[in-house]
Amino acid sequence: MAKKNYYAVVNGRQPGIYTSWFGPEGAEAQIKGFTGARYKGFATLDDAKAWYRSISGTDAPDPIYPQGQPIEPVARTSLERSAKTALETGKVVIYTDGGCIGNPGPGGYGVVLLYGDQREELSGSYRLTTNNRMELMACIVGLGALEKESRVLLYSDSRYVVDGMNKGWARRWKANRWMRSNKTKAENSDLWENLLQLNNQHEVEFRWVRGHAGNPENERCDQLSMEAASRGDNPPDTFFEKFQKNQPNLF
Repeated sequence: MAKKNYYAVVNGRQPGIYTSWFGPEGAEAQIKGFTGARYKGFATLDDAKAWYRSISGTDAPDPIYPQGQPIEPVARTSLERSAKTALETGKVVIYTDGGCIGNPGPGGYGVVLLYGDQREELSGSYRLTTNNRMELMACIVGLGALEKESRVLLYSDSRYVVDGMNKGWARRWKANRWMRSNKTKAENSDLWENLLQLNNQHEVEFRWVRGHAGNPENERCDQLSMEAASRGDNPPDTFFEKFQKNQPNLF
């Protein structure tokens, strides 16, 4: 049996491809006790990426390395420098995150908006939803809070969101009546529609940031989203609950 060097996690606390099974940044921590977890180990990165895409319908994020490898501090420094430059040039900087307790399960989103020396935090929750829907909702709420046309640098730790916008997937799905190239229904069409509309109202650069990598604003968004998801009075995600009932295999 070939040695497993990569672990693809499609459904878990932080979906992605991991180079370690054990430890706080390993695959096991993402799926242990997680309802509906879906994961698999592979000998090669190409095989892990291919499986991830076949299950999720999206490209896999870059591998998540165990703590101690020298890539994260550099990435954080570059990200913080980019955000600082954006603010100095008059852009709005938005950090977003979303997630669920279980997937589907109670979910929440968190948003941090920065403009000049101003700061605003937003959050919300639903009683039954998905990780991807909360990632999308965080972006929608952040952009929807802007009172005028703006230049925006938006950070998300969701490849699903960032690739969906930057690679033109969402626009193609919409043009194809919310069908993907493999003739399956595109998920979350209601939220993609809203995000596309907001994107057209502003000049938005979507940029991916690695989750749980020590960036203070991303960590704050995660905290906001989980606090919201843990509330006991979450309203229904009407679109999701309706279509989950009628088409349980759609999400």
